[in-house]
Order: sequence, then structure tokens, then C-alpha cells
Amino acid sequence: MDSLTAKNLRFIAFLILWCSTVASVISQEKEDFSKEVALIGQKYEAFRQGEQRNVVFTGSSSIRLWEGLEELFPAHPIVNTGFGGSESSDLLKYLQPLVLDFRPVKVFIYEGDNDLGHRKSPARVLRNTRKILERIWAEFPDTEVVLIAAKPSPDRWNLKGKFLRLNRKLARFAAKSDQVEFANIWDVMLRDEQVDDNLFVDDGLHMNEKGYALWYKVLSIYLN
Repeated sequence: MDSLTAKNLRFIAFLILWCSTVASVISQEKEDFSKEVALIGQKYEAFRQGEQRNVVFTGSSSIRLWEGLEELFPAHPIVNTGFGGSESSDLLKYLQPLVLDFRPVKVFIYEGDNDLGHRKSPARVLRNTRKILERIWAEFPDTEVVLIAAKPSPDRWNLKGKFLRLNRKLARFAAKSDQVEFANIWDVMLRDEQVDDNLFVDDGLHMNEKGYALWYKVLSIYLN
């Protein structure tokens, strides 16, 4: 093979890699959540009135799809502002209408799952999480926060290492503040050190009633 042919092949390989990267970036363009956020605000409009302090559950689809969440904690004013497909940067962007407008006394946050699925780093998730908490405390200094561990799932089990790194970072961060707790839902969703498929619907990413029952068992400790 002459040098010219070799150079051409290397150039073609570079083009293929570049096109693949561009396609990946385009496919991950930020979704516009403004309409969904507006609908959430309308649903919980009554909770935004007056001076009542509320408990906010927020984050990506694992929160959004939790049916009957409000009824599980009848002694508390619960607001579910989860929005499907979101990343930590999206929660930071929409923090005012999804969290601050409800004058939170406690906030449960589930973000990072989609970040890692879209090739974001655990360090980036932690940076966004810090910014989110700083903004919450700037307005409500007494608000307590529960960081929910990124869950294991069949669809993203190949990213197990990154998920565990993120959870370690979140746990260490929480340990440094009296107002932050880390809810470890990872361990209870494993069976024989593998993710329990019986906790998920057919897509292998979202949970069924069994999965949410385990979440309730863990998270109720931080509220009741």
C-alpha cells in the first residue's frame, strides 16, 4: 500500500469518526422542557399560593412517573415536579418554577441518570448539583435536601462503573453538610450483585410498581 493510499484511508477514517461524533451531539441536543414545566406549574398552582412550605420531589422520569407519590405521604404537602428526560443542567435551568416557587422545606432530587447515559461525567453532575443547592439555600437557607442515588437499570448496566462513581461523589458531598442526605436506592435494587430485572418495565430503564415500592421503603425514612 503506497503512502498516498494510506493517507486517504486515514482521512476517510477521521471523517467517519467526526461524522459519528457530530451525529451523537445532534441527537443529544437539549430538549425544550418549557411547555412541560408550565403544565407542572398549572397542576400545582394551589401550592404556590400563600406561605405554606412544601416538600418537593424533582428530577427526571423516575420521579415524573411515580404514580400516587402524593398519596404515599398524606401528612406532608407533596409536589412532584419531575420532568422526563431531564439532566442536572435542566433542573438547574428550571429551578425557579420547579422548586423555588414552592417554597421548599425539603427537596428530594433525582438527577444524573440521564447525564451519564448521555456521556456526561460524574464530576459534571456533582458541579451542577452544587449549583442547584447553592441557589436553593440562597433563597431558603433552612431547606433540607435528599440526593437520591442514581439507580441501576438493565438498559444502562454497562455504565455501572460511572454510576457507582457518581453515587460515591454524591454520598461524600452529602456527608459534609448537615442539611444534605444521600438516599442509597442502588443496593436494594440489586439481586446477587446484578440489577434486578423484575423491578422494571419492558424498556429496562423505567421502574414498575415493585421498583417504586423499594424506593418508598428507602425514601420514607427521610420524611416520616
